[in-house]
Amino acid sequence: MKRQIAILSAIVMAVAASSASAQAPVVPGTAPPANAAAQAQAAIPKAKQTSLGLYMRPREAAETISRDGARTLFVDVRTRAEMMFTGWAPVIDGHVPFVEVTEFWDWDDKEGRYKLDANPVFSRDVERLLAAKGLSKNDRVILMCRSGDRSARAADKLAEAGFTQVYSQYEGFEGDTSPYGQRTVNGWKNAGLAWTYKPDKAKFYATGQ
Repeated sequence: MKRQIAILSAIVMAVAASSASAQAPVVPGTAPPANAAAQAQAAIPKAKQTSLGLYMRPREAAETISRDGARTLFVDVRTRAEMMFTGWAPVIDGHVPFVEVTEFWDWDDKEGRYKLDANPVFSRDVERLLAAKGLSKNDRVILMCRSGDRSARAADKLAEAGFTQVYSQYEGFEGDTSPYGQRTVNGWKNAGLAWTYKPDKAKFYATGQ
């Protein structure tokens, strides 16, 4: 009997220790603990991973803006054509393309699409949006592209420029493709969040703004 009690006591102590070391819940928009960040990074497809390891899903981003929008900058980094013809989320603070179609819409045979050039003033223009909102490089920034790849590269670019809290909304605006080649799997539009086709000059990107 004493042996059984000792075994039960050891089990109870092990369970208690395990519970004590469990991760605390992470509030959207706050940096997760190191171990939680590592687990999140491992769950993200490699092409969508960032050097800062900060990620949000569409609803997490929307909730963060609703709860703490005054201290958050939400930027769409897609091309101007994407904003015009596939729609956009009115809750963004602004639009700064990370890459843009070339001036004469040259074709890229290797990629099977129009060529894209990097925006040479991307970091500068995002910093301008920060300043206009009274924020700094140490404040929270959320980036959104089509499906999460470009926003990851854009987040790395901002990290190189000294930004410290850059989150990639890793499902993007349209989301990933289904086995049928349609973007119906996830993303902002498929999450039932607000979006529109109607352009807004105040938020759409203009060269030299």
